[in-house]
Amino acid sequence: MRRLAILLFLPFLAPCQTKVVPATTWNSIKFPKLRDIQPPKVEETTLPNGMKVYLLENHELPTVRGTALVRTGNLFDPKDKIGLASVTGTTLRSGGTTDSPGDQIDEQLENIAASVESSIGESNGAVRFSTLKERTDEVLQVFHDVLTRPGFRQDRIDLLKSQMRSGISRRNDEPHAISQREFADIVYGRDNPYGWSMEYEHVDNINRDDIVAFYKRYFFPANIILAVQGDFNSAEMKSKLEKLFADWTVQQAPVPAFPKVTSTPKPGIYVASREDVNQTSFALGQLGGLLSDKDAPALEVMADILGGGFSSRLFQRVRTKLGYAYDVSASWGAGFDHPGLFEISGSTKSESTADTLKAIDQEVRRIRESPVASEELESARQKVENSFVFNFDTPSKTLGRLLTYRYYGYPDDFIFTYQKSVAAVTREDIQRVAQKYLDPSKFVIVATGNPKEFGKPLSSLDQPVSDLDLTIPQPKTRKAPADAGSSARARALLARAADAVGGAVRLAAVKDFSQSSSIQLDQAAGGLKVTQNTQWLAPGHFRQENVLPFGKVATYSDGKTGWSATPQGLASLPPAQLGQITFESFKIWFSLLLSGDNPDRTVTATADGKVEVADKAGHAVSLTLDPSTGLPASLAYSAPGNPNGIVEETFADWQDAGGIKLPRKITILQVGKHFADVVVSSAAVNTGLTVEQISKKP
Repeated sequence: MRRLAILLFLPFLAPCQTKVVPATTWNSIKFPKLRDIQPPKVEETTLPNGMKVYLLENHELPTVRGTALVRTGNLFDPKDKIGLASVTGTTLRSGGTTDSPGDQIDEQLENIAASVESSIGESNGAVRFSTLKERTDEVLQVFHDVLTRPGFRQDRIDLLKSQMRSGISRRNDEPHAISQREFADIVYGRDNPYGWSMEYEHVDNINRDDIVAFYKRYFFPANIILAVQGDFNSAEMKSKLEKLFADWTVQQAPVPAFPKVTSTPKPGIYVASREDVNQTSFALGQLGGLLSDKDAPALEVMADILGGGFSSRLFQRVRTKLGYAYDVSASWGAGFDHPGLFEISGSTKSESTADTLKAIDQEVRRIRESPVASEELESARQKVENSFVFNFDTPSKTLGRLLTYRYYGYPDDFIFTYQKSVAAVTREDIQRVAQKYLDPSKFVIVATGNPKEFGKPLSSLDQPVSDLDLTIPQPKTRKAPADAGSSARARALLARAADAVGGAVRLAAVKDFSQSSSIQLDQAAGGLKVTQNTQWLAPGHFRQENVLPFGKVATYSDGKTGWSATPQGLASLPPAQLGQITFESFKIWFSLLLSGDNPDRTVTATADGKVEVADKAGHAVSLTLDPSTGLPASLAYSAPGNPNGIVEETFADWQDAGGIKLPRKITILQVGKHFADVVVSSAAVNTGLTVEQISKKP
């Protein structure tokens, strides 16, 4: 009983024995000053062939890594072959070497936990390797072979070009990506490499000979800086590299300087219309500067105060106070060798688009007109200063930074000079650089969204408003060389084909057409089975319904506008999809075989007996006829919005439909490879189809 009494008494005694510690506020916590960074010593040498080499020993882990930096870039792309540098940089490795295909190298490196990769960006190319110490010699040999004896195999070139076409076809999928791309292109100018956009035509123009020539021009020892860091002895590594690259003595003329940025963009608001979105993605600003500019440190701190995080002015005003946007940020872009971009970007509700842009404008003007608070300056300055430690937290970053400085001609201690300049930035500096470099009246503003839901018109912001054309250009028609009789021969061939399927009179009498078919995609294309119903009504109404495993997708167009219905809902057809449907109408049999009498179309017979048909809209096909029957044997084309290159349809098992022969079986190839088989189950002409029926929404 006494023991229980003592236990009951203890809780009352405990508070009397507890020492109360006063609460500590976050701003009273003091941290010691970070130690000065002491970069490790890097050994430098030049190989007999002229290649500069930097070696950094690091024995913490049994690994070795290296990077060869090549003075090249997509800024050297020919205007008609934009993407050439990128293709070269990727297939340098994926295309294998003269002795080993890429797949074999993949397997070899995977089995030993190593890698060799290559790429070419805007203003540099790089070939990198990584390996365990005990595999250094083996991986160095692969690295050497990729760098000096690339194979550039055609199958890998074709695969990459297909992927690039796919990227072009999807470039308008994400509103944020549209705003970023269009903003950069307008500010830099679309008439120079900084503002060029890669199109299908550019990709199609690139061939293996171009790739080999680009490689030979820029990949030579004196144009390369090689950096190696890891668990090795520097003297031994130097000896290995000298022996390894002794056989590579190629010489070329010095590489010219990269082009200068000379554009003077037209200020104003540029609208990229997307009626299928309920938010507006925006990007606005102007040209930035160089990292070597004396005011770059102050501009970086200024941008952080304006839009560098949760406590920034833009975030606090636009998101926290007004609730217009989920995200908004600002950055001062400074390039090593050309001006970057000063950019404010984010997204907002459609109805608050104009109000958001107005609030941003007010904040830019405020930082120009009034000094920033001391607390703002200190917070931003510390944030920028403290970020420097991450430039040296690994040996590879240390060596990589030195490599970059040497490549662009910056002093080795540039980062320390820059860091001191950041620490010296004052409130007066912030206002001075804001006034000197920021001019909101000259900003380029790109807004991607639905103008119908903007709430206030953007013209209320007292800036000129322009619409952006997001249409993805299709490849220019490659017409056959014309001769005196090519058009006449083409008309004769088309007339024979028209007779073979039922006669020109019957073809001209067709006013509507309906067809049902099943499509089996190749396993490499997904292996899906699709049920398709197609309707056409002269002169340009077209409807197609596809029943897929996930539901039905229906599209309709009158040749000018249209809609698409999916399980997610109904939407207006974007330009790219509208182009696909108008192309389907263009190549329908009843009008295609009568193209010789159509004044809006041109027909040309090629030397090998094919007939090329094109119209003023840029649609084009190449028709091959069966010499024995006159019936169409195949149809080849590059379809709008199709990123996979040339499509070829071959026809068989012709059946009668209302006095006109139509193919019941169609085999589809893409870039020469099997894509799908089509079997037509029913076809009918002149059933009395009306505009109301074909255009009826689900």
